[in-house]
Amino acid sequence: MQVPHLIPDRAPADWRDFFALTKPRVMTLVIFTGLCGLLAAPGHINPVLGFATILCIALGAGGAAALNQWWEADIDAGMKRTAKRPLPSGKMSREAARDFGIALSGFSVVTMGLAASWLCAAILLVSIIYYAVVYTVWLKPRTPQNIVIGGGAGAFPPVIGWVAVTGDITWMPVILFLIIFMWTPPHFWALALFVKTDYAKVGIPMLPVVAGEKATRRQIMAYSLLLLPLTLFPMFIPVAQGGTGRIYGVAALVLSGLFLALAVRVGLRVRAGDDDRMKPEKQLFGYSVLYLFALFAALVVDRWLLMAGGAT
Repeated sequence: MQVPHLIPDRAPADWRDFFALTKPRVMTLVIFTGLCGLLAAPGHINPVLGFATILCIALGAGGAAALNQWWEADIDAGMKRTAKRPLPSGKMSREAARDFGIALSGFSVVTMGLAASWLCAAILLVSIIYYAVVYTVWLKPRTPQNIVIGGGAGAFPPVIGWVAVTGDITWMPVILFLIIFMWTPPHFWALALFVKTDYAKVGIPMLPVVAGEKATRRQIMAYSLLLLPLTLFPMFIPVAQGGTGRIYGVAALVLSGLFLALAVRVGLRVRAGDDDRMKPEKQLFGYSVLYLFALFAALVVDRWLLMAGGAT
């Protein structure tokens, strides 16, 4: 159950408030994975069109984030982690955030269709609706599996980048989608473990709140265990179709092995006091962001070397 509307409408806001609405830290990872999908894809794209593609991914993600914060303004006001965002802090009106999100989302989809392809635009539109409506409005306040199903929202950027170059969807972009999809639950549940009181206070049924810490820790281990072999699948795809070689394989094995080791520590951890600043779940959450950056960077490096004939 959502908390009552508590946020007064105030205006005007400056550009920094609108920029904050786009969740720039999250957008960085979205942009990076989209860029990696574009750079790793077999084929070539005009640099200007490639830049426009990544810009549209960024704008679409920013628009979806703004709509998310417009809808959840009252929830954000009740959580310590999000109380300083532009809407709960009263720096802008809800209508301004809503209109900004709609305008940014619409502009990104239309520009993507004109600059890259309408298939890319369709995927971008699906990703925006998935996050702003399916996850934010429907899943998040109703089910503890919200982040599992909703994880697909953040998994589309490398697919869009790939399709912008190749024009079609093959096994490789599907695997990249699944890697992010499988990475999302342990990443987000690690965060939810140490902010679960915030979620409980505003009535959001995150898994640690509904099922408890023990069940959440088991789920983190399970998803991390499934993630490891999934990251190795690109090695079994032919190079001409976007597959990878040994450099990526070794990187994926090491990075995913460390991810799993941290997840096991989270899963086996006995609950400690709130003053424990080095909890395994905090370590896993911090590493999980670096993990995805490093994994996709290794993918691009491996692909470039393969295409240049410098590795097998």
